[in-house]
Amino acid sequence: MDFTPSEEQLAARGLAARIFGDLSTHERLTAAGTGTDAELWKELCAAGLPAAVEDIGLLGLVLLLEEQGRTTAQVPFAATCVYGLLAVAEHGTPEQCERLLPGLRDGTAVATGAFPARGRVHIAEDGALYGAVPWVPWLRDATHVLVADTDLALWIVEASAPGAEARAAGVTVEPVETTAPWSAGRLVLDGVRGERLGNGPEAYAAVLATARTAFAGLQAGVCAGSLARAVHHTITREQFGRPLSTNQGVLLRAADAHMDTEAIRVTAYEAAWRHDARRACEAQALTAAWWASEAGKRVVHAGQHLHGGTGADLDHPVHRHFLWGRQLDAYLGCGSEVLEELGLLLAGRTQGDAS
Repeated sequence: MDFTPSEEQLAARGLAARIFGDLSTHERLTAAGTGTDAELWKELCAAGLPAAVEDIGLLGLVLLLEEQGRTTAQVPFAATCVYGLLAVAEHGTPEQCERLLPGLRDGTAVATGAFPARGRVHIAEDGALYGAVPWVPWLRDATHVLVADTDLALWIVEASAPGAEARAAGVTVEPVETTAPWSAGRLVLDGVRGERLGNGPEAYAAVLATARTAFAGLQAGVCAGSLARAVHHTITREQFGRPLSTNQGVLLRAADAHMDTEAIRVTAYEAAWRHDARRACEAQALTAAWWASEAGKRVVHAGQHLHGGTGADLDHPVHRHFLWGRQLDAYLGCGSEVLEELGLLLAGRTQGDAS
């Protein structure tokens, strides 16, 4: 395994770091509230970063999402790339790729996914989709939603902004506020016609593994950003005439958070590398998701605790990392859920080898 980024991946990461660092500031995030920073999204698309994902692969996307996570930038980058660009590029027909990918590349189309499937959407005998999904990230921005029916077949559903037009088309989008400001919404399908993508459960499993890997990369960035803020705070804040960072308890807590962050990062890198190398990566994606959940919440809690009383301020930038970390902890399966999945997967392989 070699996780060394290519020149293209390094260039894309550097560009992403500059754009996120310049535009995703505390002041802009405060002004955006719980919505999307539309200007930042336009800047990312104008720079060609969504389109670059097809060339730099899932590992490259993980690198870009780390930079987004460091600043908790409120844009539908991960969702559009995972449930739109990569899903269509890998599982779509040539006609679907030709029709859908241009808009996803330039940002005029925004995709999201109703993942993981919970058996809430079913297909009727006439081929129409019915059901409701309690919340879908970035749904309020989406033009396309990737949903899975009870048989785990994937369907692309066109979505509109919340309102009468969406309801008339058989799609209702109701705004929902989540722990992190992800422009989420409740999705209701009432006889809408979807467009089939891929070959059923196999495509669903592949997209879910890709999503878990990508969002683990996002969590690595969220944790790195939280830890960086904590380090700066403990270095510059003094107690009894010396920096807080010289306190052994602070050092040990920060060291543990650093090791957890690195574990999230390296497991996400491995899953992404295997995906790009066309190797089996389901177990690695589950491993990355487990670390993102279990270690992620430890790190963002440590980030707040190391800020002392300041960390209790809901308006402090570190609190935003805490909210994102807790949202990512549960998204696509919390630690106990993905650990159970991983155990069943490994047990199934062992039984298969024994037979």
